[in-house]
Amino acid sequence: MTINFDKSPDGLIPAVIQDDQTGKVLMLGYMNEEAYQKTQAEGVVTFFSRSKQRLWTKGETSNNFLYVRQILIDCDGDTVLIKVSPAGPTCHTGADTCFEETNQGKAQFLNYLQAIIHDRKVNPTEKSYTTSLFNRGVNKIAQKVGEEAVELVIEAKDDNDDLFRGEAADLLFHFLVLLEQKNMDLDDIISVLQTRHAGK
Repeated sequence: MTINFDKSPDGLIPAVIQDDQTGKVLMLGYMNEEAYQKTQAEGVVTFFSRSKQRLWTKGETSNNFLYVRQILIDCDGDTVLIKVSPAGPTCHTGADTCFEETNQGKAQFLNYLQAIIHDRKVNPTEKSYTTSLFNRGVNKIAQKVGEEAVELVIEAKDDNDDLFRGEAADLLFHFLVLLEQKNMDLDDIISVLQTRHAGK
């Protein structure tokens, strides 16, 4: 898919900026072809400022740069979605986003982790711990989930928050591996929770 900058009389296209980890929409800017090419080349979001009538790299004065993780073009070729890693608040007011939302919640990372786990299953590598789990089969994976659950319960009784977080992460990881082994997605489990919630 290519961008058609000629669709707009001023040669500008909207660029929606989204946090790659949280999924939050951070801001909306505009790009001409030069700004788009600069963004692609440097990996840092550059807009065309309609008020200043020049290229403007977000963060050039605040150092709150927007580091590009992925660029998607819409079906009409006249809008881009840029997924970024922000180096600080996005809005000039100091807010996380230009829509006065708090940019929190890293749950979207689980989708990325699921993709990595799936890749380890279909493209196994000898040095991968995840691949070694798949090689041992569902019984071993289920056993690991049980072991990690017990370890989490034990840590819950103590006051070491770091150890508790570590065990919780271990349990969540092995749970995702078990889902993959069962050919299920985390969304399948979330759908069950949503159905139960709707029934209350």
